[in-house]
Order: sequence, then structure tokens, then C-alpha cells
Amino acid sequence: MNEKKKTLIFAAAAVLLALVAMVTAPRRVTPSAFFDQGEPFFPNFTDPNSAVSLEVIDFNAETGEPLPFKVVFEKDKWRIPSHHDYPADNKDQLAQIAAGVITLRKDEFRTDNVADHAACGVLDPLDESNPNLEGRGQRIIIRGENDQVLADLIVGKKVPEKEGFRFVRLPDQKRVYAAKMDLKISTKFSDWIDTDLLKVKKNDITQVTLKDYSINEMTGTVRQRDVLVLTKEGNTWKANHMKSNQKVDINKMNQLLRAVDELSIVGVRPKPAGLSASLKKSEGGIKITRAAMASLQSKGYYFSRDGNLLSNEGEMQVRTKDGVVYTLRFGEVAYGRGLEVTAGNDSVEQAHKGPAENRYLFITTYFNEKQFKEPPKPANTDFLNKADSLWTDADHRNKTLYDAHQKWEEKVEKGRKLSEDLNNRFADWYYVISDASFKKLKLKRSDLVVKKK
Repeated sequence: MNEKKKTLIFAAAAVLLALVAMVTAPRRVTPSAFFDQGEPFFPNFTDPNSAVSLEVIDFNAETGEPLPFKVVFEKDKWRIPSHHDYPADNKDQLAQIAAGVITLRKDEFRTDNVADHAACGVLDPLDESNPNLEGRGQRIIIRGENDQVLADLIVGKKVPEKEGFRFVRLPDQKRVYAAKMDLKISTKFSDWIDTDLLKVKKNDITQVTLKDYSINEMTGTVRQRDVLVLTKEGNTWKANHMKSNQKVDINKMNQLLRAVDELSIVGVRPKPAGLSASLKKSEGGIKITRAAMASLQSKGYYFSRDGNLLSNEGEMQVRTKDGVVYTLRFGEVAYGRGLEVTAGNDSVEQAHKGPAENRYLFITTYFNEKQFKEPPKPANTDFLNKADSLWTDADHRNKTLYDAHQKWEEKVEKGRKLSEDLNNRFADWYYVISDASFKKLKLKRSDLVVKKK
């Protein structure tokens, strides 16, 4: 075989080997799991204002039960279904959460192995088929009109090596992502409501009355122990039946006023519809049914023989400069923990024998028009139809009287409207306050009236 022929054979073999190497060489493979990395979780959800409900489900590993919390927009109001449709005053929180979910992206693919879900904390809290109590995440479901699901995700543990990142999984998928998120989602009842219960400032309080009495629940008779009336005179406070060598302890008084100002609730219970409707009426008194009577008594409230509503732990009246008089009636102990306290269950509370940590509170208001003495009216209002330059001395006097009377009418109308709004707000609910708040309000004469040094 000549050299030329050998060369051609070697060249052909080299080409063949090159082709084989090209075909058999390992290729770089990009897993399909990475294809959507960086994309939004919910590309069709773009308007935070389209959200009309938020459901958040946590998980209690001790009891093995999911802990649902929901806020919905119904009949032009935001409400909390789990708490008897109590108004959700912090409605802006939902829009903020929705906006945060809209911007949420699949920053990094982490795993599509189901065995990793518990370690990432993205097990579905609603999955009853999974016996694992640990590793459950927080499921967030946002819906729009007609119950359309806008977003549904499970938020897991923090990603150890990445600040501000959490593990996130969609409930119907195996894939787990690391996503940068700054969502602060609370399922606490107090975080969704207006906790400023009375809407009163301590500097606006002009009188406090503490009524200390006991009730014979069988006969409806009342044993009045003391009525302490504390009245603000200038910058000092005076008490009724105070001796010359006594004074009101200003520190204790300020603590009491601050407790009224900062009074917040930890739970609610609905009043019977008939009782609520009766309480919303400004006149005509309270009309009571047997069901309403039973409801009142279960919370520690009774009617005296002369028709006055009393409470088994006494009451407090707070008068403000606006003429609004609040009556706070302290009732029975409210037992339980968690949802038992915030939303309640009568059968649970009656069976519970735990420590007394909370107290029922019944609130009503009325407007005391007598607090504002009506000034004299003008003899006539002819000046209203005259140019200022044509006013007589009588017109000027009538204008002064007219302005003073208008100011009085505005003040009275403001106070009456405020009392009416507050009463309508309080009428539907028994409130639950903490035992700590109760103790700050339930004071006696010996706590506030002391000897002068």
C-alpha cells in the first residue's frame, strides 16, 4: 500500500472518529424546572384592589389542627367571618398583602423532591392525608369577585443562607422556590380591628363615676356599697364625700384615665339581634326577650326590679367634654385561650375551669345635653337679609346672639351624633377585655382617695 493511499485511509478514519465523538459527547442539559425561574408566581394577578377576600391558614402542631383566619368584603364592609362578622377596620392591610403577593417571584428553584417539603416547611396545613405534624407552612389564599382564586401559595421556613428569602410552594405543585418576600401576615384578631374601643382621650374626660355594688341574682335586689364620683375642676380632681384632710391621688387618677383611653379588646361575642336593635334606638328603653335575658345572664348582666341593667362586677361611667357619657358594665369571666377568647364558644366557656384571664364588658352611651346650657336666641334674624353697612345696633346684638346660639347648636349636634355613632357600634357586641385591663379600671375609693401629707 503506497503512502498516498495510507494517508487517505488515516484521514477518513480521523473524520469518522470526529463524527462519532461529536455524536456521543455529553451535552449541557438545562432542567425544565429552571425554565420559569424569575417569573412571577401569579402573572394574571395584577391589581391588588381586585382582592375581596384573604384566607390565611396556620397550623397548630400541638393539636394537629389547622388554624384558619379569613377577611372578606361583603355588603360594602370588610368583615371577619370567624369572629361573627366583626368589622375588619384595618382593611388596608389586605391591599398591602395583595400587592406583596403580586410582586412575588420564583427567584430560585430549590427542589422538586416531595421528601424535601417538610424540611423546607412547605407542607400544606390543610392536607389531612399527611400524618406529619411538623414542617407545615402558612397557606395564603386570595380571591376576587365570584370566588375566583387570584393567588394560592404555601409560605415555608426562612432560607438559611439568604437574608429576606422564604421557601414557597404552590399547593398543586412539587417544586419549591426560594423567594424574596417582605409579607407580614397576621392572623391575630387584634391586628385586623380598631382596638381604640372608646374613641376617647384622657384629657377630654371631665368626670368618672365608679359604682361598687353587688346583686342578689335570685331576687334582683342590689346592695350598693359605694358610689365614687371624681370630677375635674380646672387642673385638679375632686371626689364626693372627701374629707378636708383627703385628696385624690393624682398618679392613680392618671393611671385610671390612661386605662380608659387605652382600653382595647381581646375578643367579641354577638348580642341577640333583638337586644342589639333595642340598644340602637335612642329612645324607648331596652325591650328584652327571654333569649336576650338568658344571653345577658350568661355574661353576668341582670335587670333590677326597677328595670335598670346591672352587672355582677359593678360599673363605671365616664363623662367627656363633648357631653358623651359612657357606661362600662363589667360582667362574668371569659374563659379559654386563643380562638376561645377572641371569638368564643359558650359551651366551651361554661365547661372550662381554667384561670380567670379575661372579662366581659357591656358598653352603652348617651348624650347629656344639659351639659351645655343653651344661650339666649336673637330677637330676630332680619340682619341676614341686610348688607353689613345697613345693620342697626340691634342687628349687631342679634348677630352676636345668633353666632353664640349657632355654636351651641353645632356643639350639641356634634355630641349627639358622636354618641349615636358609638352606641350603634357598641350595640351588637359583648366585648372581652383582658384581666389586666379590668383590674386597672375596677378601682375603689381607697385606691384613689388618700390622706394629705
